[in-house]
Amino acid sequence: MAITLTEKAAEQVKKFREDNQLPENSFLRIGVAGGGCSGFNYTLNFDENFDEAKDSKYVCHGVEVVVDKKSALYLDGTTLDWYQSVEKQGFTFDNPNAVKTCGCGSSFSA
Repeated sequence: MAITLTEKAAEQVKKFREDNQLPENSFLRIGVAGGGCSGFNYTLNFDENFDEAKDSKYVCHGVEVVVDKKSALYLDGTTLDWYQSVEKQGFTFDNPNAVKTCGCGSSFSA
C-alpha cells in the first residue's frame, strides 16, 4: 500500500467532506508535485475522476484514497496523520522515502 491514513486523519477528511457538502463519490487524492524548497510538495484534494490505468485506490478507515502511480513511487509507505495543538493544526506526512524535508513539513526531497 502506497499510503495509509491514521484514524485521526480519516476523521478530519470525513469532516471536511461533510462540512463542504462534497459528493459521496468524491475521494481523497494524494500526490506529489515538483516545487517547494526541498524539491517536491505533497498535494491533497478531493476528486471524482479515477483512471484505473494511472491511479491506485485504497480504503483507510472508511476513506477512499487515490494516488497516481507516479506519485506512488515517492509515497510508498507514507502515513498521513492529523496534528492539532494550541499553535497549529493540519495534516502531517511521515514519509520513509524523504531524504530531506523542509521546516514547513509540506516539502521534501527523495
